[in-house]
Amino acid sequence: MNLFKQRGVAVVTALLLTTLAITIVASLFWQQQVQVRSIENQRFQLQKKWVLRGALDWAGLILREDRRISKVDHLGEPWAVSLGDTRLDQYVENGKTDTEDSDATLSGQISDAQAKYNLTNLAANGQVDPRELAVFAKLLSNLRLDPSLAQQVAVQIALTQERVVAGPDKPGDSSKKQEDSGAGKLGGGLSGANTTLHGGLSSVGLSTSSNSEVQFLKFSQIEDLLAVPGFNSSMIFRLRNFVTVLPRVTKINVNTTTAEVLSARLENVSLSDAALMIASRDRAYFLDFERFRMNFQDKVQESDRNFLEFQSNFFVVNGKVKLNRSLLEVDALFERDDTKTQVLWIKEN
Repeated sequence: MNLFKQRGVAVVTALLLTTLAITIVASLFWQQQVQVRSIENQRFQLQKKWVLRGALDWAGLILREDRRISKVDHLGEPWAVSLGDTRLDQYVENGKTDTEDSDATLSGQISDAQAKYNLTNLAANGQVDPRELAVFAKLLSNLRLDPSLAQQVAVQIALTQERVVAGPDKPGDSSKKQEDSGAGKLGGGLSGANTTLHGGLSSVGLSTSSNSEVQFLKFSQIEDLLAVPGFNSSMIFRLRNFVTVLPRVTKINVNTTTAEVLSARLENVSLSDAALMIASRDRAYFLDFERFRMNFQDKVQESDRNFLEFQSNFFVVNGKVKLNRSLLEVDALFERDDTKTQVLWIKEN
């Protein structure tokens, strides 16, 4: 009986040892597989970044060549043609393993950033521009959004800019100084803000003096609007094709803009009038302001010359690389002039 029990214990022990050995071996294989996958992913990531770097250099070359041969930017130029999914078989052939499929594609497009309304235009030197405020409010109305939100955005833009240092007080300005001090408190809210420019105040009644203790970060992308009360993700998605943030004040390119933005930019132009202008432009782009105004003399004023342009200096390049099971997409902002083209920022999506 004891011998039978000992044999049973030996069998159970052998089974346990076998199970333990199998578990250890399986764990080692699993760890090895994870490490292999990690190395592959790192290699794919590095390859994708190099492909996109080459694509951005290629986009910069296209933009430089376009400026060299043409002083007018319109949607019929080579830079405006989207690049569909293009296979990169030759590239992948050099880095693939025997078990990998040769599946690498590159796609992308170049879009004119000056086709959109630039939020930087809303303020200058820490003061809100009333005309630009009205333009942005009209754009929000064209997009069926609350136009009163334009005031809050303008305030935020003004607060991110450098403050104008107030000069020495003059005799008789004490009452005005007290009035400005009261109006400049943030606790008063935004909805009832003043809309006149005076002293060290912005056009919405908030102080923009250099004595402010808080310096807000500058807007760099459209998603920064989420920091403004009243905006949400769905509104940002709606505004994405019509609003941008550029490092300096810019004009609207008539040859690339949309009807919503053009209507907002021109004071006497409705959305339907702007749609007719866009339809006319699509048949034949405009060379300059004189030719544009000649076609719409009853809608375009001479003062609009200061806000319209027919060539662009800022472009957004979108690139997407798919390498086997991994995907990388980036957006890059290019600034171009007559001498060079440079990348201002790159953002991975």
